[in-house]
Amino acid sequence: MRSILKIFADKNIPFVRETFSHLGEVKTFPGRKIDRKFLREADVLLVRSVTKVNASLLEGSRIMFVGTATIGYEHIDSKYLKERGIGFFCATGSNADSVKEYFFTALLLLARKKGFFLKGKTLGVVGVGNIGKRVVSCARALGMKILENDPPRARKERKAHFKVLDQLMEADIITLHVPLTYQGVDATYHLFDAERIAKMKPDSILVNTSRGSVVDDEALKKALSKGTIGGAVLDVWEGEPEIDVNLLKMVDIGTPHIAGYSFDGKINGTRMIYHAVCNFFKIKSTWDPSRLMPSVEVPHLRIEVTDDEEEEVIQRIIRQIYDIEVDDNSLREILNCEERKRGSFFDRLRHQYRHRREFFNTNLKFSRECRVLKEKFIALGFSVKN
Repeated sequence: MRSILKIFADKNIPFVRETFSHLGEVKTFPGRKIDRKFLREADVLLVRSVTKVNASLLEGSRIMFVGTATIGYEHIDSKYLKERGIGFFCATGSNADSVKEYFFTALLLLARKKGFFLKGKTLGVVGVGNIGKRVVSCARALGMKILENDPPRARKERKAHFKVLDQLMEADIITLHVPLTYQGVDATYHLFDAERIAKMKPDSILVNTSRGSVVDDEALKKALSKGTIGGAVLDVWEGEPEIDVNLLKMVDIGTPHIAGYSFDGKINGTRMIYHAVCNFFKIKSTWDPSRLMPSVEVPHLRIEVTDDEEEEVIQRIIRQIYDIEVDDNSLREILNCEERKRGSFFDRLRHQYRHRREFFNTNLKFSRECRVLKEKFIALGFSVKN
């Protein structure tokens, strides 16, 4: 190990200076502006999804380790890193609960606004990895019927419950939890193109919290304008940060790529890449993030058990913890921006995102015994007192 590591990082990685300062000199930069000239003296590069890490960025540098505080790594040329002998770590699973909570918060809000209940609805889950598994488990607890599609897992595990994608087209809601890949039998670029979207039910809802280009935005825009599908929730967009504002006007809920941006999820990402760097350079890890966590706005809630529909109760409680309409309204302010300023506005929403805490930080107490409702809250991630 070098006597003093030089660590260059995306400034949007939470507590990156506090976390890594005891390992060496830490310099931070806006993720979209990291380029070769910055990296000539760097040993470690820590990024988020907005930085493309490949030969053109790293050639001629002395980088020994690259870490991304994200669950996906399509922005990383991992093959190049391996060929160069550069260590690599991706914070897979760090914000899976955050995305799950975003998804069900969005669905429960849509159910209230559109006048339906999730119980009995069929959910098609495309990609059953860290996030997809959590979504499936929670959806079952809420009484939904599940169709799972995951070709790599299907080939490896040979389990009959996995469906081909065409079999998911009869689902009432389809949610996407796949990486963005451009080649191979499982390529996901424009997985939901005009042809695929045309196979969906006329009243179905498409939710994308994975990567923008998994969905063809132009095809989705046409389907929504013609009413050939019932609605859409988009947290990710093609061409970020320059998003299609006309599509934003059409979707039921639109947010600025923050589904995985719970504060707990972001800290998990920092913690995971910190331990990976320590392991790579054989340094004892000493950072404890617990003292840096912001206070929980709603640490306790009492639920008066009434004859109201359970999903209505759940939606009311969740709204006190995470009001997703705040994020939707914030993004729609982009419509008031000059076109040339929209990209920086989108990035600013992400950089200045509020401290959203995950559901487990809130303890629920019920006025009387209600086992089924408790189980649903537990599946969503809440802590429940007996």
